[in-house]
Amino acid sequence: MLADDSTLLREGLVRLLAEEGHEVAAAVGDAEALLAAVAADPPEVAVLDVRMPPTHSDEGLRAALEIRGRWPGVGVLVLSQYVEGRYATELLTDEATGAGGLGYLLKDRVAEVDEFLDALERVGAGRTAFDPEVVRRLLARSTHTDPLARLTPRERDVLREMAQGHTNAAIAERLWVSRSAVEKHINAIFDKLDLPASGGYSRRVLAVLRYLGS
Repeated sequence: MLADDSTLLREGLVRLLAEEGHEVAAAVGDAEALLAAVAADPPEVAVLDVRMPPTHSDEGLRAALEIRGRWPGVGVLVLSQYVEGRYATELLTDEATGAGGLGYLLKDRVAEVDEFLDALERVGAGRTAFDPEVVRRLLARSTHTDPLARLTPRERDVLREMAQGHTNAAIAERLWVSRSAVEKHINAIFDKLDLPASGGYSRRVLAVLRYLGS
């Protein structure tokens, strides 16, 4: 399901997704209509803008939080024109348990069709997809916290890749290190951030971002 007050973007996404074999169950222009559609027939993923009518402030964010709370199996992919740190932090650190996949992309990323579709697939599979620029801003805002300051440069690199939703194997390839080295860095990150080990991949990333938001 899609929700964006821009008719051009909304209809463009409907056409793109249909061409790629996805079924768009609903395409609406405001958060209230999206919530009604989700309540009637929960989709695999809801794609929505942060700012929507009537005030164009945080209607989309509040709808995303409500979806994650009421329909935990629905993945949520948020689109934003800019990196809005407060909104990103509130979404990524919400206390919804057992929630489905989660993503936060800048709208410019939609133009990169392969990246957008990859993010959509990851969220639909219960994983995460965070725009690299969003992650960079969140990390930059968190440098004042002592635990994060204790991370080595390589651990910060691994943390950044984790927050973008990459697997250990992908992190190893992107950073030109062994998979065992990545696992060692991740264990060190969790120790230094006082984060318990988690069996769920998405939960692991959200735990890191929850700390950053604090």
